[in-house]
Order: sequence, then structure tokens, then C-alpha cells
Amino acid sequence: MEPIRVLQIVTTMERAGLETMLMNYYRHIDRTKVQFDFLKHRDGIHAYDEEIKALGGNIYTVPSFHPLNANGYLDALDTFFREHNNYSIVHCHLDCLSAVPLKYAKKYGITTRIAHSHVSKMTFDLKYPVRAVYRSQIPFVATDMFACSDTAGKWMFGKHAFRVVTNAIDSEAYFYDADFAERIRKENNLNGQFVVAHIGRFDPVKNHTFLLDVFREVVNRHENSILLLAGVGSTMNEMKAKAETYGLKDRVRFLGSVSNIPDLLQMSDVFVFPSRYEGLGISLMEAQAAGLSCFASKGRIPKEADVTGNVKFLSLESGAKVWADQILKVKNQIYLRNSNKQVFRDSGYDISVEAKKLQEIYTQKYMEKV
Repeated sequence: MEPIRVLQIVTTMERAGLETMLMNYYRHIDRTKVQFDFLKHRDGIHAYDEEIKALGGNIYTVPSFHPLNANGYLDALDTFFREHNNYSIVHCHLDCLSAVPLKYAKKYGITTRIAHSHVSKMTFDLKYPVRAVYRSQIPFVATDMFACSDTAGKWMFGKHAFRVVTNAIDSEAYFYDADFAERIRKENNLNGQFVVAHIGRFDPVKNHTFLLDVFREVVNRHENSILLLAGVGSTMNEMKAKAETYGLKDRVRFLGSVSNIPDLLQMSDVFVFPSRYEGLGISLMEAQAAGLSCFASKGRIPKEADVTGNVKFLSLESGAKVWADQILKVKNQIYLRNSNKQVFRDSGYDISVEAKKLQEIYTQKYMEKV
């Protein structure tokens, strides 16, 4: 029997939060029973494309959606779903804009249409009214609604029923190994340094400008500190310039797209996540699995993101000095980074368990329509 093919609708498949979450599920699902294909909204080759193909997935592309090409985009969607109406399940990860492709999936008879919320807020910009309109349309075109957290689901879907599908990770890959951590710190010239880590695309939502303010305060009090920044994006050059202006050029490492996040977290001492808002934050899960003390934005990141008790929530309004005070308290603490293994395994964020649950959902949805 051929596997059930599920179409995952995404923007790109670069190394970022929801994309990494999708790949975690894809790697651990039984691909003899369920296969993923991907519909991207950007041309070009992206970080996960080759792995997708190696795992048996197909990749399709439509233009990005913006006011200057709205008609072309809608025509492309119409053509795609007319020619690919053999799918029984589509799973859309475009947040508020999920209503657009799901409308065409519905038009061409695709029976299970999933809208998945990965955010808990919208940026207030010129696109805000458009996103708000499409968000209100989701319940009319989606048959099922998923969210990465209860907060993200309530924000996106209101009173409509939704299911939480966690941003699960391969926790075994992240658990702390003291000998390995010592060796990799030495290889990266980090011995004797207090290592602060952050993972996230360079985008205003991730609040790198505040992070650099915080790190400047950390360095002012403890000179032997290093900030590791993993990610790419539109504000990277701006942040490089800011780091240089602050005299931190040799203290901040811009790592770009990092393929081995577990190694990065092994050699770190703390993880800082000052986002302006998040649906949950998969990198926060990864940092907790690695046993790191984590610092995250109070009221901007759901409290349910703390699954180990190692996340301290701080208000952005409290300022960079307060954040630096709390971060530096960790420097002189001795804490057991291995102590949270079982807690994390039982948290609902371990991919070996959660992939089976998603597979069961897909299979049940498929069987209901057969």
C-alpha cells in the first residue's frame, strides 16, 4: 500500500522554527505509512530541500503573496490545486494567510484541510488589515485547526476548537554531555568564556537589538563573555553594525545558518530569548532539553513554553540591565544540566512520542474519508 501523502504548505524550508519542527516530524514519522510533500512560496534552493528529497518528498513552488502579484498568486494556487487534487490532506503553516491556499484546496475537493497556528500576535504594519481579514476566514475553509500552543490556538482561532501539536524535538540529540561540551568549547576557543546563546532568524520580531543591549551590559560586568547568534535574515547587517558600534565585534559571533544546533547548545552556558512575541519557540525547547538556564520575554512568550522549570520570564520593559543581572547570576551557579532529562521526556515535546501521535491523526483523517 502506498503511503498517505500529506501536502505541507510553507513559506520556505530554511532552518527556522516551524520548518525545523516540520523536519523533526518528517524524520521520525513512519514514511512507509505517511509521506510529506511541500508547497513553498519562495523560489530557489533552501536548507532542507535536499533532505526532503532524500526522504522521499516532492517540492513544489508558487509565487510569494504580496499586493503587486495578488492575481498571479491566486491564479498559481488555482492551477496547482486543480492539477494536484489527488491529496486527501493538506496542512498549512502560513498562519493568518492559511485561509488563502485552503480556499483553493476546498474548491478542488481536498477533504482534510488543516490550518496550523505558530504565532500568538500579528505585527502591526501595512499588511495587518489583510492578515486580520484572512484570519477571520480560516474557520470557513479549514476542516481542522492545530496550534503549537494553547496561547497560539486561542489567538488565531478564538472560540473555535483546535488541537495542540507541539513543537517536538529529538531530545536525545540535545541532552548534555559534559566531556563532549568541554571538547567542543576548546575547539571553538570558548574555554574561560561565559557563553550566551540565541537561535532565531534576524527579524524585528526576534528583538536582536534588545539582545545586544543586554549583552553589552553583560560584557560591562564580565568581560570574558561571548554571544553566539545562530540564524539569518533581513536585520543581520544592521545587528552587525550595532555590535561594532558597541565595541562588541570580537565578543559577538554571527554564525549564520547552523546545521548542528545541539553542538551550539552544548557549548553554551545560558540561552536568551527576548522575542517581541512567539507562538511557543522551538529553540526554547531545544535549549531546555540541553539543560540550559533560559531567559525569555514575559507576556510575549507563553508560560507553557517552560516545560522544565529552567525558564525565567523577564519583562522587556524592565530593561537591559535587569536582564543582565539575572543572566549573570547563572555564571556562578553550579547546576546539574542532566537533571531535566526525564522531565523533558515526559513533557509532550519528545519527537519519538509526538510523531506517532501526528501519524495517527493523519491516518484517522484519511480513513474517515475513504
